[in-house]
Amino acid sequence: MSAADVAVIGGTGFYAFLDDGAESVTVDTPYGAPSALVSIGRVAGREVAFLPRHGMRHEHPPHAINYRANLWALRSLGVRQVLAPCAVGGLRPEVAPGDVVVPDQLVDRTFRRVPSYVETGACHLPFADPYCGRLRGAVLASGPDLVDGGTMVVIEGPRFSTRAESQHYAAQGWTLVNMTGSPEAALAREMQMCYASIALVTDMDAGAESGAGVGQEEVFARFRANLDRLTGLLTETVAALPDPAGCSCATWADDVELTYEVPGT
Repeated sequence: MSAADVAVIGGTGFYAFLDDGAESVTVDTPYGAPSALVSIGRVAGREVAFLPRHGMRHEHPPHAINYRANLWALRSLGVRQVLAPCAVGGLRPEVAPGDVVVPDQLVDRTFRRVPSYVETGACHLPFADPYCGRLRGAVLASGPDLVDGGTMVVIEGPRFSTRAESQHYAAQGWTLVNMTGSPEAALAREMQMCYASIALVTDMDAGAESGAGVGQEEVFARFRANLDRLTGLLTETVAALPDPAGCSCATWADDVELTYEVPGT
């Protein structure tokens, strides 16, 4: 099977990234099937895997994505660094629609998802800083207009927030709201992979401004309008990625007896 050391997980509206010559591979996992076939192709001189988080036709809603299968599949192909573009709503005035934010913190408000590979035993993931600092630095260096930092609260979905919920999130000082960032980030860390989110602000959430609130078409249209921009940013980032060797995203498990399989270790 072909291998890649970098992966891009495409979010809402981001269903293709690699050239037509990319190879599609089927990966069987202990957790079932990933969201779609994994494509592997060359970007900026590196082998890159691409997986659309929601499937090729957005058939998997956020609460029903097989996150464990997705991250296990990527790791089994040799991936050590994951870039994860996603659509988000803005909660606070320091961000606006069209901004690309590289968040540094995460709050999990999901409740129906399987959040871990751990099913038995004592195996506790250190997660104070949910995103890889090295990867975040590489992303930020690839675009002068990116917003550095912010807290992304992940809600269950698939519905958007009520005004009261949105106002509550903003009052906590949280910057962004999203439906797919968890448990994806934690699972990547459990698989000993570096992970960074690249968040495109598609709208201001329901409680952040007056009006009718958030609509699906608005979100999809904003993401479509920024696809070329995100593709360029990802290509620049892949070209400048640091060596993952020695990163704490992997070394956290050096002295821990894992109770689940990490392929390739």
